[in-house]
Amino acid sequence: MKRIPYAQPSITQLEIEYVGDAIKNGWGEHCYDYLIRLRREFAEYLGVEYAFPTSSCTGALHIGLAALGVGPGDEVIVPDATWIATAAPVNYLSATPVFVDVRPDTWCLNPELLEAAISPKTRAIVVVHLYGNMTDMRAVTAIAQRHGIPVVEDAAEALGSEDHGKKAGSIGDFATFSFHGTKTMTTGEGGMLVTNRADLAEAITVLDNHGRDPRVPKMFWCEKVGFKYRMSNLQAALGCAQVERLDALVEKRRQIYAWYRESAANLSDLAWNPEPDGTKNSYWMPTLILGDSYSIDRDEVIARLEAVGVGARPFFYPLSSFPMFDVRGENPVSQRLGARGINLPCYFDMTREDAEYVARALEVACSG
Repeated sequence: MKRIPYAQPSITQLEIEYVGDAIKNGWGEHCYDYLIRLRREFAEYLGVEYAFPTSSCTGALHIGLAALGVGPGDEVIVPDATWIATAAPVNYLSATPVFVDVRPDTWCLNPELLEAAISPKTRAIVVVHLYGNMTDMRAVTAIAQRHGIPVVEDAAEALGSEDHGKKAGSIGDFATFSFHGTKTMTTGEGGMLVTNRADLAEAITVLDNHGRDPRVPKMFWCEKVGFKYRMSNLQAALGCAQVERLDALVEKRRQIYAWYRESAANLSDLAWNPEPDGTKNSYWMPTLILGDSYSIDRDEVIARLEAVGVGARPFFYPLSSFPMFDVRGENPVSQRLGARGINLPCYFDMTREDAEYVARALEVACSG
């Protein structure tokens, strides 16, 4: 039976060459060569000043929020429709995540609900460019600036997406990316924190190295308790090769999405990843929302796809549905998306024939 996984990385001879070089030569005085290169090249791709490779996107968000001074008693606004890694670092810092519903069209934080969620305790607003979809950054930043609150972009899933000519991750006070093996580019595990703010970059430089300030000449002297989320040089070597191929990796995902829309044209009453005017969607995960005309359960559709070799994933459950959070109010859009959404396979080596196979399987799975 044909098997189409929902995700897999694209590894070429270039990645193998760079990692092999890091294994062979990346020690001693060369132990940070690929890390330094990845910082420079990733920052150039985004058009930002500072980039910090990390062991995960979660760690990057943890460091960044700490650099903003988030701590006990503070609140951080988070969209309800996202993976738990967006909210977990807020809890790590003994602050409280406040979940705001998302828009039904973009599946991203709803600016119309944002102002009501802001309180005197609000220390940051985190937006998530979900599945490659762009948040309405103009509306969010206008509200945030009015209240003097920093905006954080969780761009884990949006590498290559754009908003009015600005790349996802280059707009807020700082942003984080994921390089997990399922993402558009990968370092196996890993992530990146980027910012244009010199004050944040200075604070992160200290926090990112066990609290050691590079301006203090004493070896092993720590100014504060910091973190150790730095990416390894081996991972960075893989990342450098992926950055060189990034335009092609992004464009292939856009091609796959177009194949799906064409091949599944017979299926009506589905909402797909949007691409509003002025934006570019990198379509990390081509995603559909079953309309009300479908009586079949979303999980049954996924099970039917799996039965014919098609890997599919459910849309993220609303964070407010998890038992560990003390939730105020309800977020009906996030709840509906979490119950009706399906992620379809997407990876660089996928062919048009593969996409057509998935579309045919989806049509059968949604019937009856």
